[in-house]
Amino acid sequence: MSSTLLEEDLSCPVCCDVFSDPVLLPCSHSFCRSCLQSFWGSSVFRSCPVCRRRVSKKQPPSNLALRNLCEAFVQSQSSRCESERKAACPQHGEKLKLFCVDDRQSICVVCQASRMHKGHNCAPTDEAALDCKEKLTFALKTLKDKLDVVTKLRMTSAMTLEHIKSQVQLIENQIKQHFIKLHQFLREEEEARLSALQEEEQKKVLAVKLRDKELANRISSLSDIIRLTEQEIAADDLTLLQNFQSAMERAQTSSPNPKEFHGALIDEAKHLSNLKFRVWEKMQHIAPYSPVTLDPNTVHPCLRLSDDLNSVHYCSSGLPLPSNPERFCVSAEVLGSTCVGSGKHAWEVELGENDDWILGVASVSVKRDLEVPARPENGFWTLCLRDGEYRAMVSPLKTLKVDKKLEKVQVEVDWDAGEVCFSCPENGQTLHKFSEAFTDEVVPYFYTQSKNPLRIVPQLVTVSLKKNVRCVE
Repeated sequence: MSSTLLEEDLSCPVCCDVFSDPVLLPCSHSFCRSCLQSFWGSSVFRSCPVCRRRVSKKQPPSNLALRNLCEAFVQSQSSRCESERKAACPQHGEKLKLFCVDDRQSICVVCQASRMHKGHNCAPTDEAALDCKEKLTFALKTLKDKLDVVTKLRMTSAMTLEHIKSQVQLIENQIKQHFIKLHQFLREEEEARLSALQEEEQKKVLAVKLRDKELANRISSLSDIIRLTEQEIAADDLTLLQNFQSAMERAQTSSPNPKEFHGALIDEAKHLSNLKFRVWEKMQHIAPYSPVTLDPNTVHPCLRLSDDLNSVHYCSSGLPLPSNPERFCVSAEVLGSTCVGSGKHAWEVELGENDDWILGVASVSVKRDLEVPARPENGFWTLCLRDGEYRAMVSPLKTLKVDKKLEKVQVEVDWDAGEVCFSCPENGQTLHKFSEAFTDEVVPYFYTQSKNPLRIVPQLVTVSLKKNVRCVE
């Protein structure tokens, strides 16, 4: 409604108030319908109260345009009165020119001098509004940052879903290849394992979809809070000050960012580790057994694992793998699939022509998104081959005396005794021994930037039953 529109332009000539349900006479004069009916009720002839021109007995038509203008004028007057009422001190009738920071309320100059606000920290309304706007702007930026994080997490969820599908396809193909080589007697075992894979797929996919739904809801919630916060910032100063507390509470009480989604991927090692041995074990035959298998969910994108998960080599082109929390994303590293938290464990690694490697054990809690030296202070107990020298990864580095080129390295872990021993299996020479009071589980660790593979040597295991006790020799 234009501010220049005067009330008299919208007033009825009879009642002198703003038109109410105005009607239009042929002479172009307008009146309130009730005023015109009252005037005609006291007259002999129907005529215009202004120009006295006679009119027909038909009911005059409503003046819709004038009615809309009057309604808009009345509404604007009501809003202005409400705004002026809010802008005036309800106790003293003065304009609210100050804001009491201590009591978080708008006050007038009389209030400032009163006992209630005497000695309080007060600021001009515009300055206080600016301060509140700055705080809300900062809160808005935090909300938008959270929205970016959640959006990226949702994008990762989409990639995880695709990777799960490819994992399932890969594992299914390998399982089938293994079972084709076995006797018809093992068909039931094959079906059972495929069924287990499909069940895990359903669980994993369901978990990721639920996670995706949660992230979508979080995005919607944050978007709503951001929209409301932006509206508060865009409001006039007094409205901003009056709604500031609730706006800040709404912006700051949003829940924290969702945590990273651990364990989202298909557990390839569970389905493939020692598969032939575990199936063959039921048939009581001799079969190769690998004491350590590599975990594809931890492998760096530039490393390639063999189908049986027993060897690893480097490739300069990285694979499009999801950035799940278990994966090494900076350095070319991979972990074994089995954690060691008690007892004695040993395995051999065939080095071949690989001339750039680090191997040993690592704590399960080592950082995957940072590149740190593979030393005990960082949760690693390892040997390496660098620049033609065999070294123990300690501070400072210790160069090892080796008579000839190592073909294999044996790693022995006694978790209870806190020992990690490296030796040469060909001659039994001890290369290095770490002594550590383990407080966490450890897991086999491998690093390489060579195209020549590191291979875990399989063991020949005889399975027999003696007095209901399984013996492994």
